[in-house]
Amino acid sequence: MFIKSLVAAALAISSLGPITVWAQDLPKTQLKVVGSISSLPPYRDYELPFWTKTLAEKSRGAITAEAKGFNEMGLKGPEVLRLMSQGVLEIGATVLAYLAADDPTNEAVDIAGLVTDVESSRRITEAAKPMYEKLFREKFGVKLLGISTYPAQVIYCNSELKGLADIKGRKVRVGGRSQSELMTALGASPVTMAFGEVVPALQNKTVDCAITGTLSGNLAKWNEVTSHLLALPVSWGQIAYAANQKALDKLDPRVRTLIETEVKGLEKSIWDAAALHTEQGYLCNGGADACRLGTKGKMRVVQPTDADRALLKRIVSETMVPTWAARCSAECVASFNTTIGPVVGIQAVKR
Repeated sequence: MFIKSLVAAALAISSLGPITVWAQDLPKTQLKVVGSISSLPPYRDYELPFWTKTLAEKSRGAITAEAKGFNEMGLKGPEVLRLMSQGVLEIGATVLAYLAADDPTNEAVDIAGLVTDVESSRRITEAAKPMYEKLFREKFGVKLLGISTYPAQVIYCNSELKGLADIKGRKVRVGGRSQSELMTALGASPVTMAFGEVVPALQNKTVDCAITGTLSGNLAKWNEVTSHLLALPVSWGQIAYAANQKALDKLDPRVRTLIETEVKGLEKSIWDAAALHTEQGYLCNGGADACRLGTKGKMRVVQPTDADRALLKRIVSETMVPTWAARCSAECVASFNTTIGPVVGIQAVKR
């Protein structure tokens, strides 16, 4: 009977898992976190609960956090990495493509048009992680914690759109340099503006079209100021989660380990949801009865043709990758060719 009791006790302890056993001894730790855009699913449904609830549960209340989306702090996104590098922000999230001006390597994983399905995007992102870990650490003094994604980034227009070639001559809001170069290659005029400025710009016809996530646009009511959406992803909008290395080093090693371990779960959850969010964006913007996560719109969701896909593929190989490689370092291009290149079947050449 005594032996049975010992076995039962041992099993009970082991079932708690390694983190729970030592989590009760963690020091009280308060984190200040800057998340991604607060109104959109990655932050609202995953990041905020992760920082404010999941970590508290995993640490038995030892780790608490204050979190706000970067837009709530009056930031547009590109400043987040710089502020983390300076130690002004401890932990932050922003879209990799927003960081093109800081280093072209940040564009590599999301060169516009490079991949048009979420699984390929996930594979190249995972393959490229070591490249970003090295870049963030050596150039910015920042520790990369993980990378997730927004739903597929597509083109919304406030007038008829029959296919990709119809973009020619239109003013298109873009979210970064790579999208800008793709629009230029298609004969459009790219316009850079913050996400929150897009709806009035579409209403006033300051721009004719704009690019964002399928569900992101719906939740931001883009469907109320546009009429057509091309269901051909032109990019993804990967979100990088990082921390100032010095701030991270000041944490108790066990706290640091817990955060770095649990962020992997945050990453996985958002990637797993990306396909669903992409599809729900199409359904909701088009007003389908299967719309569950957004509001039913009345948009025409235009399906891409073989000609659309062929045009995009040609521009990527002839213009997008060579143009990106020309401004990136030889080391950056070599890293692309050993990580992303094998997945997409493209090799960049440094000229």
